[in-house]
Amino acid sequence: MTYSLRKRVLVTGGAGFLGSHLCERLLADGHDVLCIDNFFTGTKENIAHLLDNPFFELMRHDVTFPLYVEVDEIYNLACPASPIHYQLDPVQTTKTSVHGAINMLGLAKRLKAKIFQASTSEVYGDPAIHPQPEHYWGNVNPIGPRSCYDEGKRCAETLFFDYRRQHGLRVKVARIFNTYGPRMHPNDGRVISNFIVQALRNEPITVHGDGNQTRSFCYVDDLIAGFLRLMDSPDTFAGPVNLGNPEEFTMIEVAETIRNLTGSRSSLVQQPLPADDPRQRKPDIGLARSALGWEPEVPLGDGLKPTIAYFERLLRRV
Repeated sequence: MTYSLRKRVLVTGGAGFLGSHLCERLLADGHDVLCIDNFFTGTKENIAHLLDNPFFELMRHDVTFPLYVEVDEIYNLACPASPIHYQLDPVQTTKTSVHGAINMLGLAKRLKAKIFQASTSEVYGDPAIHPQPEHYWGNVNPIGPRSCYDEGKRCAETLFFDYRRQHGLRVKVARIFNTYGPRMHPNDGRVISNFIVQALRNEPITVHGDGNQTRSFCYVDDLIAGFLRLMDSPDTFAGPVNLGNPEEFTMIEVAETIRNLTGSRSSLVQQPLPADDPRQRKPDIGLARSALGWEPEVPLGDGLKPTIAYFERLLRRV
């Protein structure tokens, strides 16, 4: 890539699951990447293979504090994204979403940089509309145990669109649905990582509720491709746009698929459904198809194979 085309790109939360894959892809596309992370859920192991790249820089930093750097584009991914992690310190989770957005938007305003916000399907709460389109305002409990994440992300979206209206900032907002792949945190309490680790250990696979609640799972490579399509879209298109795989599975179907792929002897056991856990979650990706020309390509069975292989390597080292 010629010097004039090489962008200086900041990725907050860059040592996390999604952030590390994004850093990797940006470097492969010939850009200069500054990765910042406070390592609450991210790990240096996720980006260790990038440290020798002369166009990659790692900085320990918490986005709730201002950052003074010079970049062309910002991807704001910093925030714990699983209930186990974001409920450990719910006040800090809200601060990360809200103060983090304010600090990154302030940086983008000073630099006149384009900025991307990693929002979430959690803004839809326990949805009364299925599948969920972007114009749906959601059904969120504002005082429940998940609200630190749900409402923090909703407030971040508000800030992004107010900065766009008030300051003419070039913003991009993606609502991310359940994503899986290598480098997921093994103890994040999410369905895919839980089921795989339990299956590989031949432990009972814990299915919450009756197991008929549904989710849609997007492989990480597909999601990152969606990020880049959104960031490269015209400035007139800000989103929000759903990014996820619309293929829907019950929890029992996912557990049985993972059990078969791992050859596990695990049984399925039921546990109570967590508070405010949505019964259904499935993206309407019509806008992503029409505005970005994007849709996921990796079926669940194909994406689970490298994900299982990653966890097998991880468990061998434990």
